[in-house]
Amino acid sequence: MTLRFYLIVMLSFAGFSSAVDWPKWLGPSENGKTSETLPENANLKDVAWEAEVGIGFSSFSVAQGKVFTMGYQDGKETVWCFSEPDGKVLWKHSYPAELMPNLHEGGPNATPTIDGDRVYAISKDGQLHCYTLSDGKILWKKNMLKEAGMYRAPEWGYGGSPYIHNDLVIVESCATFAYHKVTGEEVWRSEKYRPAYGSPQLFQSGEKSFLATLKTDGLVILDPANGKTLGFHQWRTSFQTNATTPLVVGDGQLFVSTGYDRGCALFKFDGDQLTKLYEETTMSNHMGNSVLIDGFLYGFDGTAHRGRPVEFCCIAVADGAKQWSTKAFKYGSVIAAGNELIVLTEQGEMLLGKASPQGFEPRTREPILEGRFWTPPVYANGKIYARNAAGKVVVLGVGSGK
Repeated sequence: MTLRFYLIVMLSFAGFSSAVDWPKWLGPSENGKTSETLPENANLKDVAWEAEVGIGFSSFSVAQGKVFTMGYQDGKETVWCFSEPDGKVLWKHSYPAELMPNLHEGGPNATPTIDGDRVYAISKDGQLHCYTLSDGKILWKKNMLKEAGMYRAPEWGYGGSPYIHNDLVIVESCATFAYHKVTGEEVWRSEKYRPAYGSPQLFQSGEKSFLATLKTDGLVILDPANGKTLGFHQWRTSFQTNATTPLVVGDGQLFVSTGYDRGCALFKFDGDQLTKLYEETTMSNHMGNSVLIDGFLYGFDGTAHRGRPVEFCCIAVADGAKQWSTKAFKYGSVIAAGNELIVLTEQGEMLLGKASPQGFEPRTREPILEGRFWTPPVYANGKIYARNAAGKVVVLGVGSGK
């Protein structure tokens, strides 16, 4: 290859980001962000494909040319596998399950997790399945109610997505359970707490790895090797709705935020002690997480359909100080692509715009569907995935990133 040809090739790719899969809840970096960027001329009217998956709030996992989500219809839940390019149904698995419409539409809350040639999914009532990625063959399954010795599902159903750590798949069922991801054999279980509705999260403190999970009782730090509790700090929210996932924001640092005006806090675990660095009321994430960009958190502060008007706002992660807020969008969810925010409001309007501690000015906005939207969107390989509570899915082909 001549130098001139090499320079031409490099320049032709300058400014373009590579396509990136989104294989699990909160995406490739486990924080609601992707390094893949949006094109400057992103078109929110460009519908690549649509689907009907049934009632629920399961988000999407995208990898290896396949898209997974879950829904409920006619007494059954279904795990769906679609072709990423065109939405063709490659396989699906349906099984009897409970709707559990407790003050909402009901249906599955958790998002399938893709790991190599396997997919893991847990139902609203605690049925855990391990499938082959290619054809949906069931390799093993667990009834998490029986595993945990529970006579009924938690009040809001199972909401935490399966989490992969080395050879383990980790799931929440009052206790935190770790199974060998290939055989399904139990490796460990933690002590019992009241349920966690968010997902477990691995984090580093120094050279060691730890596992954080936000139970209804509070923030729990576990040893991922054996499930032993290493730290605990009480954090309780009205109506037992600790429904978010701890967000890793630094070495040993975890940001926690929950709804009903409970607020937020920054915690530090140094390997021995769990310490609260601050607690504020500037960000109360009801169900969806905030995203962190360059030291600032962007998210929805307030509770859907209750109390004071919900604000979309920005706070400094260092001290929780509010930088700005707006009531223009009501409730919604947010993810990030590069340094841009992808916002989906509860009413089905999507907004794209740069993250800035000075304010949020969408560069484009468009209604994409009707219905209620509590599920965070996903951006993977040039497409945005969104769904409403009734199970209507829309996939927007906004481009490969620039």
